[in-house]
Amino acid sequence: MKKFLIIAGLATLFAATSALAQAPEKKSVTLGVGGKSLLYYLPLTIAERKGFFKEQGLDVEVTDFSGGAKSLQALVGGSIDVVTGAYEHTIRMQAKGQDIRAVIELGRFPGIGVGVKKDRKWEGPADFKGMKIGVTAPGSSTNMLMNFVMAKAGLSPSDASYIGIGTAQSALAAIQKGEIDAISHLEPIISFLERAGEIRVVIDTRTEEGTRALFGGSNPAAVLYMKKSFIDQNPNTVQALTNAFYKTLQWLKTASAEDIAATVPEEYLLGDKPLYILAATKSKPSYSLTGVLDPAGMKSTNDMLVKFDDDLKGSNVDLATTFDGRFVARAPSLVK
Repeated sequence: MKKFLIIAGLATLFAATSALAQAPEKKSVTLGVGGKSLLYYLPLTIAERKGFFKEQGLDVEVTDFSGGAKSLQALVGGSIDVVTGAYEHTIRMQAKGQDIRAVIELGRFPGIGVGVKKDRKWEGPADFKGMKIGVTAPGSSTNMLMNFVMAKAGLSPSDASYIGIGTAQSALAAIQKGEIDAISHLEPIISFLERAGEIRVVIDTRTEEGTRALFGGSNPAAVLYMKKSFIDQNPNTVQALTNAFYKTLQWLKTASAEDIAATVPEEYLLGDKPLYILAATKSKPSYSLTGVLDPAGMKSTNDMLVKFDDDLKGSNVDLATTFDGRFVARAPSLVK
């Protein structure tokens, strides 16, 4: 009997300690994103709208920047705590001595479409030479993908002009007014322009087939990343964030495009709900199924970067330092 009471007491103590350990150290978190309304970042909006952050005891304040490069700058500068952004930023920053790590994968394919104006001659990537190409923001993932496309064609990034056109209405206006010749962008912008007959999509990483055709393998996209110092100081907060996003990925597995359209803010629909449903349908395959980064995909991203980025040539980034998988490994047992 005494032994039973000791065991029961230890179990109670362990449960209480575990519950205490899971309480976030930092309940108010500032999160940066570059173009929140884009379907690339849909998991963030779903986590917010479905209350998954609050379920984890978090109050997440989202700051929306014009592009992923801007949110990265804010993280490095210390004005925000964490970022939902492109995985490639972790590699670039590790190469520069900045210990920034992803903790969960949100997108397994880039989800980027490259379109050329219907009246422009285009027979292959070499024809991008001399073009004005619209991207979300210089240095963002839409820009990086175009650099890779051009490098494969024997061109350098300087062979085209990259113009930051932001998101949503500003992107639509730029191509409709003839300010750009081509666009590397995300949903729902690509579907809108394609349906309107403004562009023809010539490179498509919204699907596994299109991603493998370009990169020769998988290529992870959006992740949740932050400084290692934040992880070390706030492991329970990081676990809570990861849990919220993991639950979002599980929701997305079974949600229909109509469910998604009914969940996001009205302004995301651009006044055209059928268009948004079309774009969400095309984007659904791009979201991560497990939240775990594939080592082959991590290597594929690194290979892409060193191919055209002079700052990374000769660098030897240990890719294991770009992803801390401890939190997503625990998430399935912690999320209801």
